[in-house]
Amino acid sequence: MIPIRDSIPCLTKPYVTWSIMAICAAVFLIMFFMPKAESQHLMYLYGMTSIRYSNPEWAYDFGLPPDHYLSFVTNLFLHGGWGHIAINLVFLWIFADNIEDLLGHGRFLAFYLVCGVIATYTQWFFLPNLAIPVVGASGAIAGVLGAYFVRFPYARILILLPILFLPIFFELPAVAFLGLWVIMQLDEVSTATMFSGVAATGSALWAHIGGFVAGALLHPLFMRDPPSEQNRLT
Repeated sequence: MIPIRDSIPCLTKPYVTWSIMAICAAVFLIMFFMPKAESQHLMYLYGMTSIRYSNPEWAYDFGLPPDHYLSFVTNLFLHGGWGHIAINLVFLWIFADNIEDLLGHGRFLAFYLVCGVIATYTQWFFLPNLAIPVVGASGAIAGVLGAYFVRFPYARILILLPILFLPIFFELPAVAFLGLWVIMQLDEVSTATMFSGVAATGSALWAHIGGFVAGALLHPLFMRDPPSEQNRLT
């Protein structure tokens, strides 16, 4: 299921959201046209590779400084492929503008980065020996989704469901769409753990879960006081 748009109007220009999208796209294109070896090195340097912080000897052998904790932030602006960045930009475009509208530009940027760091830390906590770089905005976006789930549960989300070559469009309330998204993350984590003993899959599932919970719980701390009347729940 691919979200196309939501029903909540954005009453301010989401400059921060647009800037994040532009930075992610620019970084991806620059690295895409780099020599593969150089691009891969940057992925390991600025992506969050869990074992780097759990096993300093591995980091030294691999040529990475083990105390380079900036990667808990920089990984949020790296992406591993066209599909990866495309779906993240779609989710940012649809959901982040309303949360930026709710919080204000500066508070939204702080909220986005805090959720991203918490999401990345959650991924490290549950998979401390993973030797694959965690990259992508999805952990921070999950924080945005958590806030959206709480603040706009009855918003209508237009969904595209491609079945073979037939596109089917329908609407779901945000609480149903995002609730299903969370269930899918939990299902993938439990399935991966059941069959491999660790939740290691192609996606940073623990980051998604950690970011969503962080966003749902922490967004009130970043809200303007008092909240604007424009920030309604439906």
